Amino acid sequence: MKVIFAGTPDFAAAALNAIAAAGFEIPLVLTQPDRPKGRGMQLQASPVKQAAQALGLRVEQPEKLRNNTEALAMLQAVEADVMVVAAYGLILPQDVLDTPQHGCLNIHASLLPRWRGAAPIQRAIEAGDAETGVCIMQMDIGLDTGNVVSEHRYAIKAGDTANEVHDALMNLGAAAIVADLQRLQAEGRLKSEPQPQEGVSYAQKLSKEEARINWQEAAELIARKVRAFNPVPAAWVEYQGKPLKIWRAETVAGSGRAGEVLACSAEGLVVACGEAALKITELQPAGSKRMAIQAFAAGRTIEAGTVLA
Repeated sequence: MKVIFAGTPDFAAAALNAIAAAGFEIPLVLTQPDRPKGRGMQLQASPVKQAAQALGLRVEQPEKLRNNTEALAMLQAVEADVMVVAAYGLILPQDVLDTPQHGCLNIHASLLPRWRGAAPIQRAIEAGDAETGVCIMQMDIGLDTGNVVSEHRYAIKAGDTANEVHDALMNLGAAAIVADLQRLQAEGRLKSEPQPQEGVSYAQKLSKEEARINWQEAAELIARKVRAFNPVPAAWVEYQGKPLKIWRAETVAGSGRAGEVLACSAEGLVVACGEAALKITELQPAGSKRMAIQAFAAGRTIEAGTVLA
């Protein structure tokens, strides 16, 4: 069975490697064009491109697929049975969706219809969801609106960050798509169910500004945001005119003016919130590396009574 693969980040690369390991023929891989990254802003290939090259697969990097007759002709020439899409980053127009015999399957990191859109993992954690998961979805022209082929659940643990949930769903999604492709190959079709009309929500793209901590909010909500925005864009506050990133924190008892430092020791940096207090246990001052609170407190302190903005 011929499988075209389209994806860009690590989440997608894991699925590509799993599909290849399962023995499926992959005549074409699509990924985003190389982008400048790092301090030197050197062009860097996406994780999917790197994985495809390691597997000896053909890689193409069109800037767009909409109104791109050359890209469409390339896809049609492959005569693929199905296309698998995972965090690709380009909109697939209807003519592309219709090209493979069995259409396009998307690996989406939520339990649809909850958290359609760009940042489902982060929004699930921020909202305090008890579980999330992966859906294999038959793509249509809408935003994550297609029929669900299979659903795979993951219980969000109390301390899970977005990075940890990402890795869990990455592996879950890789296994799920292989199982569904194997079923498609064996049965010649895939059953799917329309998404429920109730419970639709959208996971808006993250921004650096929304990751700035608002101490007027309850400590529990702030703690969830710290986990949701770890590692990107990272929760932060302003301290001495510079950003102070917050990587790990938990809710504790305490009261005071919102943003007021209640204590700073090797046990934690405790800050009053609109409700209860936040104990910060891992942080990153401007110009420094991430560090546990013990390392921070050994070299400096933030006086009780200081108000963080």
